[in-house]
This record gives sequence, C-alpha cells and structure tokens, in this order.
Amino acid sequence: MFRTLRLLFFFIFLAVHGFTAIKIDHVEPPFWWAGMKNANLQLLVNAEGIGKMVPSLNYPGVKLSGYKGSGSNYLFIDLEIGAMAIPGKFVIDFSNAGKIAGSYSYELRKREDFKGKHSGFNTSDAIYLLMPDRFSNGDPKNDNMPGMLEQADRANKDGRHGGDLAGISEHLGYIRDLGFTALWINPLLENNMPKYSYHGYAITDFYKVDPRFGTNEDYVALVKKSQGMGVKVIMDMVFNHCGSYHWWMKNLPQDDWVHQWPEFTRSNYRAGVVTDPYASYFDKKQMLDGWFDVTMPDLNQKNPYLANYLIQNSIWWIEYAGLDGIRMDTYPYSDPDFMAQWMKSVLFEYPDFNIVGEVWMSAAPQVGWWLHNSGMKNGNGQAKSYESHLTNAFDFPLTFALQQALTEQDGWSTGLGRIYDLLSQDFVYSDPSDMVIFADNHDIDRMASKLKTTENVKMAMAFLCTTRGFPLFYYGSEILMKGWADEGHGTIRRDFPGGWAGDTANVFTLTNIEKEKQEVYLYLKTLLNWRKGNKTVQNGILTHYIPENGVYVYFRSLDRSSVMVIMNNSNENKTLATSRFTENLESFSKGIDIINNSKIPDLKSISVSAKSVRIIELSAE
Repeated sequence: MFRTLRLLFFFIFLAVHGFTAIKIDHVEPPFWWAGMKNANLQLLVNAEGIGKMVPSLNYPGVKLSGYKGSGSNYLFIDLEIGAMAIPGKFVIDFSNAGKIAGSYSYELRKREDFKGKHSGFNTSDAIYLLMPDRFSNGDPKNDNMPGMLEQADRANKDGRHGGDLAGISEHLGYIRDLGFTALWINPLLENNMPKYSYHGYAITDFYKVDPRFGTNEDYVALVKKSQGMGVKVIMDMVFNHCGSYHWWMKNLPQDDWVHQWPEFTRSNYRAGVVTDPYASYFDKKQMLDGWFDVTMPDLNQKNPYLANYLIQNSIWWIEYAGLDGIRMDTYPYSDPDFMAQWMKSVLFEYPDFNIVGEVWMSAAPQVGWWLHNSGMKNGNGQAKSYESHLTNAFDFPLTFALQQALTEQDGWSTGLGRIYDLLSQDFVYSDPSDMVIFADNHDIDRMASKLKTTENVKMAMAFLCTTRGFPLFYYGSEILMKGWADEGHGTIRRDFPGGWAGDTANVFTLTNIEKEKQEVYLYLKTLLNWRKGNKTVQNGILTHYIPENGVYVYFRSLDRSSVMVIMNNSNENKTLATSRFTENLESFSKGIDIINNSKIPDLKSISVSAKSVRIIELSAE
C-alpha cells in the first residue's frame, strides 16, 4: 500500500516538473560502504542517454569529485566518501539541459564486523578445490532458470549438471572432517553463455552469482557457514577476460574496454614472454592482448576506468562476502603493471589478505618473478625491478616434478632427484612457504591417472602434506577419481559420487565405494587432520638430503620438535641406516609413525616399505 502511494507521488512529481524518468540498467558497484580506507569510489552507470547527462548529489560526507560521459549510454561518476560519511541512502540526480531527467538512490552500507576475517590463509591451511557444477546438486529447482541460455544436461560431459551452492553448503561437514581448513570454489559468477558455461570462466556479470548456483545472498550465507565450521573461503576471480555474452559487449563502455584486433587474434599462451628479456614486442602483445578464446574477450586493464572497475569489484566481494582469500585466474595474461596496482589496492584495504595467482609456468624462475619482493629485473631488461605485491603463487614446477618423480626410475637427476633439485632452487622465491602445492587441479590430468598406481598417489599426498608451502587437493582425488585432460575437460571434472539423488555410489557416506578408494580416503584424512594440529610440519625449517638408491629423506624442524619424512620410491623394501642424518637426529632417540601410530624405539635404522612414505614425529624420550 505505502509502496504504491510512494510510486504514485513520484510519477505525479515527474508530471508536474515536466520530465520522464530514465531507466537505469546498471549501477556498479551496486552499493558501497562507509568507512573504507580508500575514500575514492567510481560508479559505472549504464542507461540509454545517460552519457550526456550531468550528475549531482547532496549527502553529508560524500562529494562528487568528477564525472565523464562515455558514448550515449555510459556515465562514470567519481565520488569521495569522507570519514564523516555515515551509512545510508542518498539520491543521485541526472540532469539534461538544466532539468532533472531522472534519479537513482545509492546506498552506503555499514561495514560488518567479520571478527578477524580477511586475515588470509597461511601454511597452517590445506585447501580443497571443487567445481560447483560437478560437486553436489542440493537444489534441483535451479538447474534451469529463466533467461539462462544453457539448460542442464547431465548426459553431456561438457554441459551443465546442476551442482550448486546448496549442495556445497550441505556437505561442508565432509570437507571439514576430511581435514581441510580452506575451500576454493571455481568461479560462481554468472556465465550466461549459449554452451560450455559450467566452468565459470566466461563471466557475463561481475556482480552476480549465476542463478543456477544460487543467489548472492546464498553465497554470503555459505561463506559464513563455512567459516563458522573452521573452513576459510577463497573466491576464484577472472580479470584477464570476460564472456562474449557479457551485457556490456553489445555496447562497450569505451572503445578500448577490450582489446580490439582487425580479425580474431588468440593469445599465443606463451606467458614466459612477459619475463623474457629478449622477447619481441610482437610476441608480448599477442600474449597479453590476444583473446583467450573466441568466447572470451580480452579486457584492457590499461584503460584506467576498467582498471578501477576491476579493483573495486574484488574489494566489493571481499567486503560483501567476508572472503578469506582470492585465487586469480590466468595471472600473467593481464597487464603486469595493473596487476601490481590491483594487489596494492587490495592490501591497502586488507593488509593481511592473501591472493594466489595462477602462474602456470614450468620453470621456478618464471614463477618466482611474479611473487612479491622477488627482486628480479623487469621482463624488458631494464634495471628497474618489478614489484608484483602478489602474496602467493601456485607451484606448477613442483607439480610437474612430482608427477615425473613418482613414475620413473630414480637416477642422478630423475625420480626423487627431480624434487630435490627443484626445491634446491627455492632461492628464486621471496618466501618458498608462500607456494601453494598440488598434484592435480581442474585443468590438468587427474592425480590417479597421471601417477598410475595407488601407492604413487599416497606418496604424493604424504609429500604434499609435509613439505614447504601449503597443500591443495582437487575434489575426488581422495577417492582416486580419474581423467585425462586431452580427452576433454569434462573428463577431469566428472560429477562427485553421491552429489546427485539416485547416485549408486556416495562418497559422503562411503556407500558403494571400493575398498581401495576408501583406504586412500582414510589415508588423506589421517594426514590432513594430523597436519592441522602440527605446527612443526606447518612452519618448521625444511632440511633435505640428497636422494640415494630411490630414498629421499627430509626434516621439518621447529624449536625443539622435529618431523622426519622418508620417501621410498623404489620397488624394494628398505632398511635405512640413519647415521647420515645425525645433524637432525642427534637430539632425538625415538619416534612415532603418524600413519599407523606405531612406535619406533630406536632411530639407528628405520625400515620403509617399497613405494611408501614414513612420517615420523621425533621424540627425545
């Protein structure tokens, strides 16, 4: 009743003053907060004819510091939100030829007290990665939603299968009980593309969760529920590109909003040219400005308005959802100077926040260049060093070394020697403990396929849970899910058993799960829950010894505690004489194997089964 009366009075007001209200299609960010450290806010307003209009407002503590029309349908508005501004709504009027042509009510919200959140993730954490469309379908009613171009088709490995936020929320206890303390979910934002949209990397609205996953409010509720259970949430973001069906692609805010070419030009995907001191301009331009795919227009972060848009978008999600971290897709594909600016802006607002960049490179120096305080020279060979401010990176070189090490004969530089040699190059990283380590993810061959045997999978799990950095595991690895990337990404992103009504196998209850898979599940659960409470393996100094005869030994030491790890990559049982390791063992006389809880009363020699790992908590008594 009251809403109807307000609308009636509004339209009477319009008629008396002789103008018609404009229809505003988008205002982004949709709202903001009072009390942010950075007082500056840029609004993107999209409406027919808005580009020729003049904005004005009157609200204590908020100043209109500038505006710029772009074409006929876009207006950028610069606001300064002073320290005295209080939460509330204020009206922005839009005038044309001196007459108000329309208005918009904008909201400044009160910042929520997240009680120590935004504190990031660290080496005490273990991350679980899942693809939301393929994990669990908690609400079948949202499988097909009005206005969405692609419908659900579970029979199509590259189609939408119906997994959603409700399914994830329902099974947070599974993730927590398995021993994980952080959750990375592949992109959840709207991907309203005609096909192949399930993966989430062709965003069509940067401020909206895809309705087939749920709503923005559902996402916030999931984050709070997860954090309440002791599991941090990392949001997957994409700044390099958007989806070709993004709403702005029909009429770009500015001509250089995306990189334009005379004809379609794909990126050469050679990220190494960014750091290559001898790279040609031609190759670097194609790498950075070429499109990732025909359906993924390449965003031009050198455009200052787009740069502000992206920076504000990430800050908006951190503040709105109370995030613990961000995973940034295709990190080296975006403009390097912009990425450094973005990192500085996020860390200015949230100094303890963590962002892990997907730096998909096979050589450690190439990855190290992107980490904060790397001290390496800029890729163009100039003396000026590049400071990325990036807090964390994925350790792809270690992934590839681990995959090879466990599936080949040990030699001088093969087998476990690969891991030893690679870790010996950790000097290229400002802090090696900042590396996120893994054996597989949503883009590469699954661990169980690549490593060939269950024994190798268990060895990889043990290594990831005990070496430097912090581990990430891809959903389904705990039950030996298989898949080869060259058979199509749908193969490595299969549905999680038990996530759909009618599934005969159910991992959540371990129903109809083969014994071998249950053993691996329990093995990882033991590792992760032990690691969760062990400060030594989380933060201890790493000391390793040159592998001999297929055996690699390393220690994690912190204060007076120590953990010894023995990896036997050979096909023979070994009895290891330990005199070689005196510098790490001299203070200890016994130990306990954390996997089988067996006591080791004498450390002078230790037996290790073929193709296995022993993890021993050392003791002086």
